[in-house]
Amino acid sequence: MNGNSAKKEIAADKMGLSAKEIALIGLFGALGAILMMFRFPIPFMPPYMSFDLSGLLEMIGGFMMGPVAAVMIILVKILVQVVTTGTKSAMTGELQNFILSCAYVLPAVVIYDCHKTRKRAIVGMVVGTVICALVAVLTNIYLIIPFYVNLMGMTWEAIVEMCTKVNPLMKDVPTMAIFGIIPFNLIKYGITSILTLIVYKKISRPMKEFMRK
Repeated sequence: MNGNSAKKEIAADKMGLSAKEIALIGLFGALGAILMMFRFPIPFMPPYMSFDLSGLLEMIGGFMMGPVAAVMIILVKILVQVVTTGTKSAMTGELQNFILSCAYVLPAVVIYDCHKTRKRAIVGMVVGTVICALVAVLTNIYLIIPFYVNLMGMTWEAIVEMCTKVNPLMKDVPTMAIFGIIPFNLIKYGITSILTLIVYKKISRPMKEFMRK
């Protein structure tokens, strides 16, 4: 074993992860960044929000390897995305992505880790989806949008007007949260959760075999 390999294994051990798990984290993060390239808006939802399925790999990785691995997958995904395509929102979108991904994945993984059954996975993802939707309201209204508005010289009125054009029910900040932010995140992470249930066993079995060898 050479010096570099030994250092990598020591670093992995300190995080409670094997070298193969570190490799899977990199793979899942890179694939998540690729999935983010295929994001798109949802009709009648705020136009500055986009739907993608990168959370699928974050959730699967978290269920397989735990919460630390889940956070690392999220970080790798965002770093790869920034390096390959750059940022169009002065990093506010990337910060929001990190916060909401953690809000969705971590509650589900922690609940699932206590007793690894299909029922616990479902409960965990439902809890994660609800928490994520609520966190999205707080971060959008008090952190992300105010920062973006000040940075770009826009106004709250301009943001609300953008939303009103796609959905007349969104007339002000409260209705933007009720008819836009909350339903968007419930739809996005609800679909991600359903797909996770469908594909988790199929993906996790060969991955776990890889890690055991």
